[in-house]
Amino acid sequence: MLIDPVTVVTAVPADKTAAVSPGRRVWRTAYAEPQFRVGLVLLVILIATALIFPHLTSMSATKMAVLERFKPPFFLSGGTWLHPLGTDQLGRDLFLRSLIGLQNALLISVSAVIIMFVFGAVIGLFSGYYGGWIDTVLMRITDAQLAVPVIILAITILTVRRPSVETVTLVLALSGWPAYARVTRSVTLSERQREYVRGAKILGASDLRIIFQLIAPNVLPPIAFVAVLDIARMMIFEAILGFIGIGVQPPTPTFGNIIADGQKYLINAWWVATMPGAFLFAALLGINLIGTSVEQARNKVLGGTI
Repeated sequence: MLIDPVTVVTAVPADKTAAVSPGRRVWRTAYAEPQFRVGLVLLVILIATALIFPHLTSMSATKMAVLERFKPPFFLSGGTWLHPLGTDQLGRDLFLRSLIGLQNALLISVSAVIIMFVFGAVIGLFSGYYGGWIDTVLMRITDAQLAVPVIILAITILTVRRPSVETVTLVLALSGWPAYARVTRSVTLSERQREYVRGAKILGASDLRIIFQLIAPNVLPPIAFVAVLDIARMMIFEAILGFIGIGVQPPTPTFGNIIADGQKYLINAWWVATMPGAFLFAALLGINLIGTSVEQARNKVLGGTI
């Protein structure tokens, strides 16, 4: 009868508490924190509104309506609920444009974090497990990437290719994967010396099976929690690229290009730049409340070893 090496080296926990994975314990601990629930409710409201409202209105986020230009928000004199956050210099509704800007910001930032986490983790796993010349080559590539400032990388790529959701996502992903690679490598270096890895090798498990079925489940969940805060960081970078004119280009609304357009009218129509900025602040606040709670829970459950 053939024996599965992975089954042999994966011990069955003796009690139900041990049976709960570290990842689930971290999420449960984080959820018990009030700030986590506040951040979650805030994000759910923002995301649900951003996904649903654009399909319920007949207004366009890009179509000009010159007669409606510079309408103030509803809470100022002359404002109406038809345009609750007012309109911009071309009469476009700021509430709708902010919601679509939030859609694009989340799409770009979440996609970038997923790409850089997966790519960086794979590089780190192989580098830490094999060591030797493979480790040297992969880490030198990582160091070379780290040596390139984000803004230089963005300018180089986005001047060659037209800025779009895809290219901005690629730029952000390229800027962030080395951090995940280096952290994953450092943890893998210690994990490969553990008894369960030695046992799997003795029983004939392949390197790929050891890396992805034994080491990865133990190494990646704690690192993945850090990615929550990186979503907020990527949103800020995406807004900065849009603000300086090398992000996703108009007429597609993003926080960066909406705020950049509105800065010219801060004296007479301050809401054009301020209202989208408030939306961005609310989204970042929700993500940071969740991320901070998860990071604190990770340190409590896992001892802050990552």
